Amino acid sequence: MSVPAHQLHGPRTYGLVLAALLVLTALTILVSYVDLGPFNTPLAFGIAGVKATLVVLFFMHMKEAQGVLWLAALAGFFWLAILVVLSMSDFATRGYLPIPGK
Repeated sequence: MSVPAHQLHGPRTYGLVLAALLVLTALTILVSYVDLGPFNTPLAFGIAGVKATLVVLFFMHMKEAQGVLWLAALAGFFWLAILVVLSMSDFATRGYLPIPGK
């Protein structure tokens, strides 16, 4: 028998997660004003990853999920990783090929 969603976590847990998300959002904004050179993007991705993990675990109730739901979530993250890697490799290799006629 499944437990209703409102019984899984109390308001205190959701409040703490919300506070953590707000702090991480503020951290993202603060870091955007600091020049960290090549570390700006990895740090932004890291903060975004932590925020996404909090949302998935608590607001999407994956913390209590079993089996196939975890497989579906991992497949989604795997697909996201493929898209990010291919997009970054496209961006990183621009300018390597000569432009015809120049």
